Amino acid sequence: MKQIRLWEPVYIENSKIPKILSPFSPVEIWAINVGPWVWCRGDLTKTVKRHETIHFQQQLELLFIIHWFLYVMFWIIGTVIYRSASLGYENSPFEREAYDNERRYTYLEKRKRYAWISYIKTWWVLKL
Repeated sequence: MKQIRLWEPVYIENSKIPKILSPFSPVEIWAINVGPWVWCRGDLTKTVKRHETIHFQQQLELLFIIHWFLYVMFWIIGTVIYRSASLGYENSPFEREAYDNERRYTYLEKRKRYAWISYIKTWWVLKL
């Protein structure tokens, strides 16, 4: 059996779900991870798969519902701090971990549990 850190979500490519959800989001959604599923508008690259798998690992750590609550909380507070919904989204600790490590091929094998917590320290520091 694979170690939990190597578990991946189920990828659903060429889905309409990201397009349907985009009007309700601060950014145009290409791929979205909710629970064990990732829906993508087109074909998933390895980079996007890694990004979404990092989110899947975050959700596993926080038993899904706690992650979704914190994700929204960080986004709302970030929107106030940055005066921008898209910057609030991009600078959340969950997104920062995923964006910073999506191109590191071995990141998921070496990732420490709750790695996203280290991004809270610099959460309010604008990162463009």
